[in-house]
Amino acid sequence: MSEALKLVTLQYPPYSYEQGNSVNGLSVAVVKEVFKRLDQPITIEVLPWGRAIYRIQKGLADGIFTIFKTQEREDFAIFSEEVVVSQIISLFVSKQSDIYYLGDLGNLLPHTFGSVRAVYYGKVFEDLVASGGIKNLELVNTGENNLRKLLGNRFDILVSNKYGALHILSEMNALDQVRELQPALQTLPSYMAFPRDRGLEHIRDQFDAQLRAMKADGTYASITEKFLQ
Repeated sequence: MSEALKLVTLQYPPYSYEQGNSVNGLSVAVVKEVFKRLDQPITIEVLPWGRAIYRIQKGLADGIFTIFKTQEREDFAIFSEEVVVSQIISLFVSKQSDIYYLGDLGNLLPHTFGSVRAVYYGKVFEDLVASGGIKNLELVNTGENNLRKLLGNRFDILVSNKYGALHILSEMNALDQVRELQPALQTLPSYMAFPRDRGLEHIRDQFDAQLRAMKADGTYASITEKFLQ
């Protein structure tokens, strides 16, 4: 049997999360099934996202998921061709908030935002941050802390994966305390990635082939329905 590949992910329910002594979630179930079909053992460690990225940059882990593809990240990682999951990026405010939004982010720029450190939220949001358009941005290490700060009125607008935020709010029994602004910012594909300098292109190619097969035979759809009912 091959040596186990060391994979890293983040606490990002419903996609990946620690539950007791195991790691579960939609993207975890997809990744586990792919490597099961490859007869390739793996370990999965949940880390703060910045630390997980660092592991890949330094070649200290064999793979990371689910990760958005950016030009900067392609300098140190090779990405799967197949999408592991597509993620809707949305904005949330407290239920009592009078913030008005119809798709023009310019109207929201005077407000304070909250996001998770080192998480990519798509070109629309990231360009605004880079240009200095969003001047008040609160950063935390986890989605749970991000939502606690929104519920505690520590900032005005939370940017998050839609289903990630809804999952955490459900766990907190706080779904009735926030509202999602419409429309969503973006829908982004996210991938599996491997360190660029580790010679793992063959693993990436095998991963792609098995994930395509799972999408064709219905396995992928059944996993998705289980976690996003």
